Amino acid sequence: MTTPAEKISKPAPEIPFEPYIPASVRLPELTVRALVLGTILGMVFGASSLYLVLKVGLTVSASIPVAVISLTVFRAWSKIGGWFGARDATILENNIVQTAGSAGESLAFGLGATMPAILILGFDLEVGRAILVAVLGGFLGILMMIPLRRALIVQQHGMLKYPEGTACAEVLKAGASIESKAAASPSAKAAGAAAQLSARAIFSGFGLGLIYKTAMVALKGWKDVPEKVFGGVMKAGSISAEISPELLGVGYIIGPRIASIMCGGGVLSYLVLIPMIKFFGQGMMQPLAPGSKLISAMSPSDIRKAYVLYIGAGAVAAGGIISLIRSFPTLLRGLRAGLSDFKSTQGNNEASVRTDRDLSMKFVAAGLVLLLVVISLARNLHMNPVGGLLIIAFGFLFVTVSSRLTGEIGASSNPVSGMTVATLLLTCLIFLMLRWTEGGYYVTALSVGAIVCIAAANGGATSQDLKTGFLIGATPQHQQIAILIGAFASALVLGPILLGLNNAATVYVPVEKIEPGLRTDPSKLTKTERLTGPQGRADQKTYRVWQRPDSGDGSAKRYLVDDRGVAIWLVDPGINGLFDTRPDGSTVRKFDAPKATLMSYIIKGIFDRKLPWAIVLFGVMIAIVLELCGVSSLAFAVGVYLPLSSSTPLFVGGFVRWLADVHFRRQFPGQAIDETQFAAESDKSPGVLLASGYIAGGAIAGIIIAFLAGAFDKADAFLTKWSQAHNPFFAGPHADAMSLIPFALLVGVLYLTALSQRRSARS
Repeated sequence: MTTPAEKISKPAPEIPFEPYIPASVRLPELTVRALVLGTILGMVFGASSLYLVLKVGLTVSASIPVAVISLTVFRAWSKIGGWFGARDATILENNIVQTAGSAGESLAFGLGATMPAILILGFDLEVGRAILVAVLGGFLGILMMIPLRRALIVQQHGMLKYPEGTACAEVLKAGASIESKAAASPSAKAAGAAAQLSARAIFSGFGLGLIYKTAMVALKGWKDVPEKVFGGVMKAGSISAEISPELLGVGYIIGPRIASIMCGGGVLSYLVLIPMIKFFGQGMMQPLAPGSKLISAMSPSDIRKAYVLYIGAGAVAAGGIISLIRSFPTLLRGLRAGLSDFKSTQGNNEASVRTDRDLSMKFVAAGLVLLLVVISLARNLHMNPVGGLLIIAFGFLFVTVSSRLTGEIGASSNPVSGMTVATLLLTCLIFLMLRWTEGGYYVTALSVGAIVCIAAANGGATSQDLKTGFLIGATPQHQQIAILIGAFASALVLGPILLGLNNAATVYVPVEKIEPGLRTDPSKLTKTERLTGPQGRADQKTYRVWQRPDSGDGSAKRYLVDDRGVAIWLVDPGINGLFDTRPDGSTVRKFDAPKATLMSYIIKGIFDRKLPWAIVLFGVMIAIVLELCGVSSLAFAVGVYLPLSSSTPLFVGGFVRWLADVHFRRQFPGQAIDETQFAAESDKSPGVLLASGYIAGGAIAGIIIAFLAGAFDKADAFLTKWSQAHNPFFAGPHADAMSLIPFALLVGVLYLTALSQRRSARS
């Protein structure tokens, strides 16, 4: 018999974790319909994420939007009644949908942040190379994460939070079907699910974003970039805003702090640096390199292209390196713990319990060996054994670190960009020591960085998905199969979309207007090419391709020359190109791709050392000053590099989120709720779902319009001409101000939807 004192001192037995669906219960999970829907949604959100990373260097998590769409689609299907045996999906099926659907977003970030650097460096980017890099990086991240699942997800449950994965699990529980609720564990039934989810917000946002973008861009309903250029003491200063639904939605989701910091970088560029360069340089009687004409004759856009882009690129490069240095203690701690976790899982991957069953280690090992063979033999990657070994070494290192850091600080704060910078820096330095600095090694180094970047991003995404599955009682093996299939399918479409977006915005500039008399030896040029798009229909000749790595100003350029060696066309790419007007007067919208520019500058800076370093170092100093002031330099630097028109709608979206969160906090009077809990609740709000719909609808519309632009160029020219003559929202004296009216309505819908969270909670 024990005394009361002994009862008190005796430690309480540890209560094992009980998932929503017990391990002993079997429900439909890895079904064909769940895989198909998840794969399709993964491709859709992957495409929209790629569009975003090319425009502003950011992506947002797709797990919660995909989960909500899945719940709604299967719920609607079950209500059809009897058709094809329609029934509602189980919570495990919905989890398979979000698992397969989340792969596209992480692939899109890695692909868009690295591979466009090949174009910026003046090389060709074949669709096969883009697809292969996406597949290899995606599979590498998933396979390397599988042995870590038990250590990170199971053994450290309660210590590693995985905020996005936990929030997604709550969404799935709140929308669980009647069958799933009946099969839930006793503790889950007792807890219940107070929240009631509706996908009305995300579908409404998708429809609004699609219609708004189509009316604005395709039908020329109103100006898409209202602008005001100042004179007088602020000569050459300007403010502008790309009033698109996808950028407004991104600003809402990333929140007020990051959105404000990025907009601050744009303000520095357009209201400080450009007017300052104009003020000090307008009296110069000769061009100032790397500019090619007098500063007094330059427009704000010309000054940005000639000088501010280099300042911004230097700031982005420094910000990426600084973020890596600041994260080094965390990275080192994560690596040590991850290696310990990896060792603890060896020989323990076979399990009889459904909720603890992974793909076998034999499958993982065979997959990794196969990936290494493909990487080594892939000719279009310009790979060699050293590059293959670097991919495996850096891939293992950063997948391990990324998977753990995602659990500690969340996917949005995971420094994948810093890991990619480190990979690229070390790879380039190794190649430099080996004297591998020819053009082909540019592509090799970038392929190493791209695969590792995608692997690290996908490793973090996989760990979030497996955390969601752990909480609801999914079968890990089924989730791992689903994300492998989802990653493969997304990779197949993201490569062509990347190349299609670049080609759609490519401009062929007559060389005689910018570099008259330029020629080269045609006997050294073996590759031939024809113009594409509207310009290709006007000029159907075949030209020789001249890749000019150093065009005199430190930049790489690509020309089409005739059989005499005379350069006829400058091929200005759609990604990071400088010219947006074709000879016929039609215009295109370029993609700035800030993260890919950072990668290209690292390679150029180490291999050829021909950048305008004085200007680049100005940007480096800006980043250092910001860090000394306690401001995140990378976000600010991206704002310096991007047009102010891109960061302004981000700021508006962030401001709306701040207003909505002020109201939302009043739902917790006197309650102790930390920032992590509040952020998790806020991320499930109708405002976030509507913003996600804005992003998907606007981005998909932008992709479709870009792909169809060449086929309907005559209709586009007619609508442009008509709007310039008759539409006051497009070309009238007050068109810039009037164009803000539709955007204000879009902002108003977002704000009112966000406030509905407070009203629904009260009711």
